[in-house]
Amino acid sequence: MRYAIGAYISWGVLPIYWKWLHHVPVLQLISHRILWSFLALVVFILLTHRWKEFQQAVFAPRVLRIYVAAALLIGINWLTYVWAVNAGHIVETSLGYFINPLLSVLMGVIFLHEHLRPRQWIPLGLAAAGVFYLTFAYGSLPWIALTLAVSFGVYGLVKKSLRLAHSTV
Repeated sequence: MRYAIGAYISWGVLPIYWKWLHHVPVLQLISHRILWSFLALVVFILLTHRWKEFQQAVFAPRVLRIYVAAALLIGINWLTYVWAVNAGHIVETSLGYFINPLLSVLMGVIFLHEHLRPRQWIPLGLAAAGVFYLTFAYGSLPWIALTLAVSFGVYGLVKKSLRLAHSTV
């Protein structure tokens, strides 16, 4: 429960952080995030003595393709998100993250052949109705919200296929 609360608070404060950095170009912000995340990952892998395991997993051609696709999708998502927040489109970014879970469920049903119990369709329908209302109330096509929802939803689907690829390597 503490982790969930911490995650929600962090996610809620994140737009304020990006706004404080509005004077820094978005591409530079994302580049720093990628660089420092990469360095932290390398240090972690080295400290846990898992370099060979990492190499075997990552350099399998199918897994590498999936990682590249995932990296491109999350890059699009973060570039869009940080740009949109700094450009004052915070409401539209929020709408994107309301659309995302609905899209993720839809992709799970379509592509992963997941099944929802009849009772699960009720809250899904209510959430979809709320998102449709907010989208129409917005007054125009919310391309930022759609870009965020699709890029993160497809990223999640790609990452799910990564688990499947690891099990076949």
